[in-house]
Amino acid sequence: LIAIAVYALIVVVMYVGQRGLMYPARGTAGPPAAAGLSDAREIRIETADGLRLLSWYQAPQPGRPVVIYFHGNAGTVAERAYKAAIFGAQGTGFLLAEYRGYGGNPGKPTEAGLYEDARANLAWLKAQGIEPESTIIYGESLGTGVATQAAWELALAGTPARGLILEAPFTSMVDVAAVLYSWLPVRRLIHDTYDSLAKIAKIDAPLLVIHGTADRTVPFDQGQRLFAAATEPKDGAWLTGAGHANVYDFGAAQAMMTFISSLDGEGRK
Repeated sequence: LIAIAVYALIVVVMYVGQRGLMYPARGTAGPPAAAGLSDAREIRIETADGLRLLSWYQAPQPGRPVVIYFHGNAGTVAERAYKAAIFGAQGTGFLLAEYRGYGGNPGKPTEAGLYEDARANLAWLKAQGIEPESTIIYGESLGTGVATQAAWELALAGTPARGLILEAPFTSMVDVAAVLYSWLPVRRLIHDTYDSLAKIAKIDAPLLVIHGTADRTVPFDQGQRLFAAATEPKDGAWLTGAGHANVYDFGAAQAMMTFISSLDGEGRK
């Protein structure tokens, strides 16, 4: 009886505190220059539910696309500056989209909230004259769920993105939680599901999936399953020995830049 009571208490605590685990402590981002992005600037994004969010933006060189980047659940846009620098060095613009509750932004992160943040950032780009056909959507880890939703919505609207890059993606957050917390009934408990597998086949944009074979956070087979469910054109960069957060040490940058360079002006390879 004691064991049952302890287990029940753990289930309740995990249920109540699950968003604290999914969206851990988040610091402030600081200015782009402090992170080495001297040509980028801070912008303010207005969401439909009344939040003003800070993101980082660097305009593209003429004829080049813009990468809108949705990061993972830890840290801020500042920790992704080294990736943005690669885009900028090639003349590709970038928008490092910061979420509600992250980087000093107001609000509390939820699945619905992060989707709203993505819509607001894409709307800001469109207001600058950058249409979806000139936009490459990039998601990392948790951000792959946001990126997949954003690309799916654009496809449903008949305005597909130029391309979609998913780094360490999952099939759904439920599937990830079922692996990490196999001793809990997570399929009945989880609030934010990020069901990318249900959407990926409907995304009418070239796809690149990057995943390390030694990823212990998001199982490698989930990236492969998501890739298998996607329609052509698609490429997979399966990085032998790479973990969850070090794929750029195993050739991810080259795979990403090769993919971007392969896209023509209409988002087709």
